[in-house]
Amino acid sequence: MPNDFKILNQKVGLGETVTINMDIARLTTRSKIDIPIIVSRGNAPGPCLLLIGGIHGDETNGIEIVRQIIAAGYHKPEIGTIICIPLLNVFGFLNQTREFPDGRDLNRMFPGSTTGSSASKFAYHLMTKVIPKVDYCIDYHTGGAQRFNFSQVRINGTDNETLELAKVFGAPYIVFSKSQEKTFRNSMVALGKKVLLFEGGKSLNLDKVVTKMGIQGAINVIHHLGLRNFSHKILNTSTENPPKVIKTSKWIRAKHSGMYRSYVSAGQKVEKGVKLGSISDPYGEYEKVFKNPQEGYILNSNHSPVVIQGDALFHIGFE
Repeated sequence: MPNDFKILNQKVGLGETVTINMDIARLTTRSKIDIPIIVSRGNAPGPCLLLIGGIHGDETNGIEIVRQIIAAGYHKPEIGTIICIPLLNVFGFLNQTREFPDGRDLNRMFPGSTTGSSASKFAYHLMTKVIPKVDYCIDYHTGGAQRFNFSQVRINGTDNETLELAKVFGAPYIVFSKSQEKTFRNSMVALGKKVLLFEGGKSLNLDKVVTKMGIQGAINVIHHLGLRNFSHKILNTSTENPPKVIKTSKWIRAKHSGMYRSYVSAGQKVEKGVKLGSISDPYGEYEKVFKNPQEGYILNSNHSPVVIQGDALFHIGFE
């Protein structure tokens, strides 16, 4: 990384931390929406790490993780650069929804274009003005709606350096998950960037355990990349309790509509034939119990008390 570091038309010198507002959109009232980007450089050149949350505006736990990293000063490197974008989709955050105002899922609009929807233009601006500076990225997400994700890191599973970084992060599970087309992760990988996608918690919710895991993972990666010496804060969980590598997975979906109760918890190993939960009508006439078809680990659990036939209830992973 050269000494001359310029991002969004602003120079950031060695040893400096600056907040740059990315102004590319307005509300219907013409009020500006600024996206604060916190850029911190060490005293010597080195790699650049991006920590980003809130691509989906209702995924508050990811926003909280990056916020706490900044509040604690962990984002200030000794060498290299750390860029923090705690909240990318301010529109969705204001409305407590995952979508952009145009109804599009921002995480299905990358790498974007100059002539598409507002979400597509927003994605294009990020990819052309910020991402060229980035070498590594931790992208923080949560489960959607009432679906709770146990702490996990998702990677494509085909790159050895990314797999090593995922192990360093230290989440209980590493999930081989091919990124979908037009996602932020897919566009980053296509450019040769190393991306860890952290999943933990559920939307519109803050979970202290998930937050702690997300922060610790960032500390581990920052130390591993040599950006800052965090020897005193490194936890050796990856050697004492190495993460389980999940190579395949499947969703268990509701076969009935009704009131739902779970018998097991996210993160738990479940044997074949174990009762996972039940669905009943509200009137006491029937209750249908369903069982686990194959031994595995529960990566995601639906916390909704009422489900519709076809709803995802559990995401079960297999080594």
